[in-house]
Parts: sequence; structure tokens; C-alpha cells
Amino acid sequence: MLGPIRVPSIVLQSGEPSGLLRAGLLAYELFGAGLGVFIAYLAWRGYRRNQSRPMLFVSLGFVLALGVPLVLTLAYLALPVSGGRVVVQIVTQTFEVAGLLCIIYGLWV
Repeated sequence: MLGPIRVPSIVLQSGEPSGLLRAGLLAYELFGAGLGVFIAYLAWRGYRRNQSRPMLFVSLGFVLALGVPLVLTLAYLALPVSGGRVVVQIVTQTFEVAGLLCIIYGLWV
């Protein structure tokens, strides 16, 4: 028969990261969003150069999936708003899904 289940000595706690970890996570998110906006810029240039409609949708998709959620998240963090985290998460997720659908459409066509 199996014995009792032992919990590891390091237990992950749910909650907000503090100090340096929070700053590092924010910097990492900014870096990822910056890469996404750069890809959107490259796709926009491809659209302008070749008048390729699929590249327009790829560019729009990256802006919607990475740029808009970043702006919403930073605005939420900067504004002194109590609550509303669920609403911000729903709106952010909606923009991300819309952006991914645009990218899929652009690559499919």
C-alpha cells in the first residue's frame, strides 16, 4: 500500500510577485510585446511594398495580439483603479484571440 503523499519543501504560493521579480516579469513582457510590434512593423512594410493583403492581416494580427493587450495592461497598472481585473483580462484575451485569428487568416489566404 502507498504511504502518505509528501509535499515538496518548496511550495509555490499564489499571489503577487514582489520587488525584483515583478520588475523582471514586467521587463520580460515589454520585451515580448516589443518583438511583436517589430514583427507587425515588418509585416506592414511587406504589405506596403507588395500590396499583399495577407501581410496586412498578419500585421494587424500582431498589433491586436501583442500591442493592444500590452497597452491595456500598462494602463490598468498605471491607473488607480480598484477591481476590474477580470474585465481587463476578458478584454485583453478578446484582443489576443482576434489578433491570432487575423494572423491565421493572413497566412491561410
